[in-house]
Amino acid sequence: MAKTAPKTTRATQILDRAGLRYSLHAYDYDPEAQRIGLQAAEALGVPPGRVLKTLMASVDGRPVCLLVASDREVSMKRVAAAFSGKAAAMLKPADAERLTGYHVGGISPLGQKRPFPTAVDAGSLGDPEAEIHVNGGGRGLQIRLTEGDLTSLLKALVVPLT
Repeated sequence: MAKTAPKTTRATQILDRAGLRYSLHAYDYDPEAQRIGLQAAEALGVPPGRVLKTLMASVDGRPVCLLVASDREVSMKRVAAAFSGKAAAMLKPADAERLTGYHVGGISPLGQKRPFPTAVDAGSLGDPEAEIHVNGGGRGLQIRLTEGDLTSLLKALVVPLT
């Protein structure tokens, strides 16, 4: 059973200000899910490769935002290389929440407290006009928009991360 999507989040406000087309999709979030992105894809009936999970990491101590298809795993070596660093590590959940202003399971790459350098896994993208889903800024909320709009708005690097 799908939830009703809220009309506005910080993420949607960013999209509205940019004049981009998108749609909101709510689903029943399962806090016990082993992999939240896969659970979102299944709940929405979307292939897992079309749902990008938002991950927060650090490269040489600097926070960065990563977007990767929900059925892929990040290589920390590739993350470090993407940001011209030596070492990368995932942020602790509490640190990710503090820096982004979102709760884990609801971290959006859009509307974070401040913008962070962002990279999207090249293997998770295919066509700038194709639609993908990213977290909408709340647990159980996804935003559907085009790959091109997302990468352009975020000024994201598109590099191999997996």
